[in-house]
Amino acid sequence: MSTSHPASISDHASAEAARRRRQLGPRVRKLHARIGKAHHRAEGMHFSRALLAGEAHPLQLAALLRALAPAYALLEQNAPALAAALGATELPWPDLARSTALAHDLALLNHLPATPPSAAAAIWLEQLRSLAAQAPHRLMAHVYVRYGGDLSGGQQLAEQARAILRRHGLSDVSFWAFGRDIPSLKQALHDGIEALTLTPQQEEELLEEAELAFHATQRLLAELGDLAPTPLPA
Repeated sequence: MSTSHPASISDHASAEAARRRRQLGPRVRKLHARIGKAHHRAEGMHFSRALLAGEAHPLQLAALLRALAPAYALLEQNAPALAAALGATELPWPDLARSTALAHDLALLNHLPATPPSAAAAIWLEQLRSLAAQAPHRLMAHVYVRYGGDLSGGQQLAEQARAILRRHGLSDVSFWAFGRDIPSLKQALHDGIEALTLTPQQEEELLEEAELAFHATQRLLAELGDLAPTPLPA
């Protein structure tokens, strides 16, 4: 039986969401406009729909967290200094960081069967390494997309993930749980992105990379949708 669920991962269509968008800074407004279509395509992926319906398999959730861990480790190791060099010195990195939560969750789910190495995650990780070395302003698009997503649609996904794991007698994961209230943390992330000092060309490349960041997400979601459920250990 499916868990009750919202119509989509995002709440872009609601009146409250429209009011919040009017309060955004100019750069974040442009990012929202640029990634909207890609965001909705990601919501339509098989795994996204299954998770929203509370029908995803725990092994898919484990595979997701296993795939995300290396990329978040790279971001959290490299992005703070690179962002500061671009003028964003106040991003709330300790509050945003997910690596500790991921390590905790992977330990909890370690007894689940192994999942195949993620080709999509490997491609994304190499992309992030290249950007950190050659185009830090583009890396900031991934910072915005990943952490912004965790603070927005990720909060709805967390409810479904918890329900799925509980039905299977598994412990809750903490990946989507932040130690600071979500609205203020989201505002701090937005303020940090607005503070980046970019040339007009870098600004356009930031917007372009935000779309590519969602394409990386779509490859991962497609992979998860193809993962065959496996009987869980008793």
